[in-house]
Amino acid sequence: MDSAAISFRAATEADLPAIVGMLADDEIGKLREDSSLPLSSVYTDAFAALDADENQLLAVAVAVNEKEDGAETVIGALQLSFIPGMARMGAWRGQIEAVRIATSHRNSGLGREMFEWAIERCREKNCMLVQLTTDKGRPDAHRFYDSLGFEASHEGYKLKLL
Repeated sequence: MDSAAISFRAATEADLPAIVGMLADDEIGKLREDSSLPLSSVYTDAFAALDADENQLLAVAVAVNEKEDGAETVIGALQLSFIPGMARMGAWRGQIEAVRIATSHRNSGLGREMFEWAIERCREKNCMLVQLTTDKGRPDAHRFYDSLGFEASHEGYKLKLL
């Protein structure tokens, strides 16, 4: 995309097919997502809940093609949650989740750029720290997070309810 500039913005409902497509585009995601069209209402319902909550930001990275009147292509996505807390003297935390980069843009530096953008949003919200969880089966992602300065400081647990 030689004539494309990258920008970041809040996702819109129209971005959902691209976002869900990226969520489903790996060995782990394809087992838990359904990117078939039309999208299941579970995705539009989730988007509506996120969009209505001022402490949630579903964001996309878009390539803006300047030769095509600003046509956008979604090439990355992440969810950023701002979490108030009592611990650490009432500190706010930024939680980064569901980070995905389109296959065509992996290993291009876009992931680093997206994280820098998200971390800056956390600074603007006066978060004391930024945290994330990552699947143990993603060693490449772990190396990437390490390179950004994140530390694997905790052991995480999940309990499936449904």
